[in-house]
Amino acid sequence: MGRLRMKPLLAIEDLVVGHPGVVLLKDVSFTLKAGEVAAIVGVNGSGKSTLLRTVLGLHPPLAGSITIMDEDLAALSVKARSRSIGAVLTGRPRIGAIDVRTVVALGRHPWTGHMGRLSAVDHERVENAMTSTGTQDLANRTFDSLSDGEAQKVQLARAVAQDTPLLVLDEPTAHLDVVNRVVLVTLLREIARSLQRGVLLSTHDLTTAMDLCDRILVIHDRALWSGTPAEAITSGILSRAFAADGSHFDPNTSTLRGTTH
Repeated sequence: MGRLRMKPLLAIEDLVVGHPGVVLLKDVSFTLKAGEVAAIVGVNGSGKSTLLRTVLGLHPPLAGSITIMDEDLAALSVKARSRSIGAVLTGRPRIGAIDVRTVVALGRHPWTGHMGRLSAVDHERVENAMTSTGTQDLANRTFDSLSDGEAQKVQLARAVAQDTPLLVLDEPTAHLDVVNRVVLVTLLREIARSLQRGVLLSTHDLTTAMDLCDRILVIHDRALWSGTPAEAITSGILSRAFAADGSHFDPNTSTLRGTTH
């Protein structure tokens, strides 16, 4: 059993990402284990969102393979895929005046029958998801009454209720203030550890990613570099990647600064 747990939850090999005739990333290979949080960083337009959408099966790869729990993503049905990957995409959905508990319960859709009726187990998963994300106090409020930080936590709760081994989030800290960015990524790390989920996210918040994530995946020059935050600093990859955006990476503070002339 011990060796089985050490197997990668997500394995990507020789992936080529882009559109027909346009390669954004090539020779992408990395793994993610249960309990790990990995952040994809890079300049605007480098291919972060396209890479995540490819991992989610929403965008076809040009070449290479993606396996989740030893299953080929390309061979999974839509239902099987939704039982393997929970996603939180960029932007706040226009759900309207639906209460938070109902929004979180939408995460159980891959596990319910055609009628969408929740079983006792489904209700338990919903309550556990709200507990693990600290959204119990929001349960009876409507989604449209929430702040951006609260809404993001509720979307995370929905993904956790989906009960998938892998969580993929595209810019989950966008539109959040500094405090809520740290709160959200800390929450993701706690969920990864306590529930043994793998978490893959893209972010522009390099400082928070360096402080709280286990792995940093840096997109530079159409390639993906993978390593620990410490390795990302010592390798110089961050300085090279963000120099193209007119920024200077300060290794002492793990922050980006505008280049002065």
